[in-house]
Amino acid sequence: MDNKMYVSSSPHFRSNSSTTKIMLDVIIALVPASIASVIIFGPMSLMLIAVCIATCVLCEYFSRKIMKRDTTIGDLSAVVTGLLLALNLPVNINPLIAIFGCVVAIVVVKQMFGGIGMNFVNPALAARIVLLVSFPNAMMTWVDAFWYKNPDAVASATPLSCETPASYMDLLLGTTGGSLGETCAVALVLGGIYLVIKKVISPIIPCVYILSSGLMALVVGEDPLYQILSGGLLLGAIFMATDYATSPITKWGKVIFAIGCGVLTILLRTYSNMPEGVSFSIILMNILVPHIEALTTPKAFGKVKKAKGDK
Repeated sequence: MDNKMYVSSSPHFRSNSSTTKIMLDVIIALVPASIASVIIFGPMSLMLIAVCIATCVLCEYFSRKIMKRDTTIGDLSAVVTGLLLALNLPVNINPLIAIFGCVVAIVVVKQMFGGIGMNFVNPALAARIVLLVSFPNAMMTWVDAFWYKNPDAVASATPLSCETPASYMDLLLGTTGGSLGETCAVALVLGGIYLVIKKVISPIIPCVYILSSGLMALVVGEDPLYQILSGGLLLGAIFMATDYATSPITKWGKVIFAIGCGVLTILLRTYSNMPEGVSFSIILMNILVPHIEALTTPKAFGKVKKAKGDK
């Protein structure tokens, strides 16, 4: 009776998965979009990706040291944050602005709230919004696809902001203006399929997000397919709305969360003064996640039976 047994907090499921394996799968899933970005926007894409990843890893290492916490760079979560942030930036952005965004993502949004799993909003998206508000010109100046073959023609517009709509084929292959990882729909869908097959993410959030966006586009008189394939919708739906720490864990919570993201995305695109609404919609729904989970958590079956004599 002297031996004490300790029970950790739930859940008690056993699994071969680990944070490192999950993050590695996310990195693998982002490889097609990263390769596409290098092909479409040139070698500078690779340089920007490397800068963001290196900065995020260094920020995590030094912030953990300063806060006297265990080093967590081995879980690869900082690599994923850096890669996602890079894929949300235009290729011609000043690297110093990208570095500032990495500091915001890792130090402010992630580590100041306790580290991985403790942040209440997606670090990469939060950093992107901070950069968008702080450096609007730099964040909304894009280049044409294959601009590096003709450097004189740099100024461009995304499919959501240009007067001449892009073709569906251009949207599928990514031969349009935009951030590094948002233009090639085929690459993003391939990555999403990989994550679903590996059971890293549930298909509920991406599918409901995309479907609700399409339906909302119909309601406001926009082309549903064009809205789905344009901007960062697929990148956000597949890789950022599904973030474990900032999305609901219940089935119906995921559905409500994804519907909110889809509806807000189209409303912001249509009625706000900015062409894109993915980042803001996901962040707003991230904030509502605790309330969504409180509403959708299943109630315990049965009730405690009172003993005789209890009032």
